Amino acid sequence: MTQPAARYTPVAIALHWLLALGIVGAFGVGLYMTGLPFSPARLKLYNWHKWAGVTLLALSALRLLWRLTHRPPADLPMPAWQARAAHAMHGLLYLLFFAVPLAGWAYSSAAGFPVVWFGVLPLPDFVPRDKALAESFKTLHMAFAYGLALLVLAHVGAALKHHFIDRDGLLARMGLGRA
Repeated sequence: MTQPAARYTPVAIALHWLLALGIVGAFGVGLYMTGLPFSPARLKLYNWHKWAGVTLLALSALRLLWRLTHRPPADLPMPAWQARAAHAMHGLLYLLFFAVPLAGWAYSSAAGFPVVWFGVLPLPDFVPRDKALAESFKTLHMAFAYGLALLVLAHVGAALKHHFIDRDGLLARMGLGRA
């Protein structure tokens, strides 16, 4: 049995950073667009937000598939509680990578607003049109999005702690610096 690589694969690194940028961008657009008055600009941002959500959902599926078929580097030496916390955080992140866009898609479906990916590919509605259901999914989408934002902040904080305090090379595994 060979020793696992000290770094993630280039594909895993690319998927990590694409998702990171996409999640931050989609969250920022989501916050901004909800504060706008009804206008063509607001409608355009809602469509962009939905396109980003579908794209992030597809990237998440690709990332999960990659992760299930490619062994990650060995865990860094750390206390057992930190390793358990890291694994739990990654599990919750993956769960929310799917839950946030799916709740948003369900919200759009229930509200009667179709999702047409990049204005070209109409996606099916997977819940019936229902105003009360739309409000429930809207609340769920927002709660999941804020939860994801908090987990992302905790994830970044933990990575920075490993880099600046532990100095254990954790960031280099994700393509930042030397492994």
